[in-house]
Amino acid sequence: MTEEQNIIEEESSIDFKKIFQDLLKYKKLYYKVLGVAAVLAVVYTLSLPNYYKVTVKLSPELNSRRSSNSLSSMASMFGVNLTGAAGNSTEALFPTLYPDLMNSVTFHTTLFDIPVHRDKEDSVMTYYDYLAKGQKSPWWSKAIGATTKAVFSLFGSEKKKEKKSVDPFRLTNKQAAIAKSMERRIVCDVDKKTMVITIDVTDQDPLICATMADSVQQRLQDFITDYRTKKARNDLEFSKKAFKEAKERYEVARRKYANFSDANQRVFLETVRSEQNKLNQELMIQQQVYTQASAQLQQAELDVQKETPAFMVLEPATVPVRKAGPARAKMCIIFLFLAFLGTTGYVLYKEDDLKQLLGMA
Repeated sequence: MTEEQNIIEEESSIDFKKIFQDLLKYKKLYYKVLGVAAVLAVVYTLSLPNYYKVTVKLSPELNSRRSSNSLSSMASMFGVNLTGAAGNSTEALFPTLYPDLMNSVTFHTTLFDIPVHRDKEDSVMTYYDYLAKGQKSPWWSKAIGATTKAVFSLFGSEKKKEKKSVDPFRLTNKQAAIAKSMERRIVCDVDKKTMVITIDVTDQDPLICATMADSVQQRLQDFITDYRTKKARNDLEFSKKAFKEAKERYEVARRKYANFSDANQRVFLETVRSEQNKLNQELMIQQQVYTQASAQLQQAELDVQKETPAFMVLEPATVPVRKAGPARAKMCIIFLFLAFLGTTGYVLYKEDDLKQLLGMA
């Protein structure tokens, strides 16, 4: 049994010295492959445009009826949401739904008309035009795009004019592509425990990146405010209309009573007194209605103010000083490492060392 074990060990042993000598035979090949890989890596990484990243963090004020529930507040600290089971909240737009809101086409199209300009440049353009015409791309992307455009111009139909107006219900191909690209550039995340909203904006220009981060934050706040105060604002509009009508009726009744009283100062007929009392009663009723409408209007204005949520900006948008990527050094190292592995695999296969390493000898 000992001799058989020795034979098996000899057969299964790996001659690392031979493998190392085989690799040294192809050191010129390594020089060539790694040199070419280094050149390709440098060309590839230098062709990639720089990009910057801005992060904004804010904390929204939750509904007072929700925050008053101590049990729900304690449960939210452990990531459990009990507000839906409480049944005492009419809130439909919970903070955890904000990422879905920001990924919607409707929200993206509201960002098309934001004026932006590059750092160290004064020319102002819309964000849509910047994404459509002002983006830097690698040379191979430009070559592929030019070739595709030439092919479609030869075999395709005549190009339609791009519509200037934006209809979220029916976007053009170009508008849909730009709205889709915003999903990668503008990312929203909500911490389910703390409800802190984090907005990350990535762009090739640092100033535009910070501008869009601040604009997206403001648009999100406006949308949440409009949603929270929608019912209160509708009540306010109704109260304004009711107040205006009550005021007009009161003024009419007041003028009628004043004119009748001035015209019949020295008349003591019973019919005149009866008519005067009737006009006086009508004036008192309209005055009471007018007073109530005024009080309702003031209350409606207070309700709008009460329902308007407050936001605490934990981390505001600032123009980044350093780029976020690409990490050219790491990419070059990965290129060289893959080239080294590929060359080593080729050498081992050619010298029949690969089988020995894989235990197939």
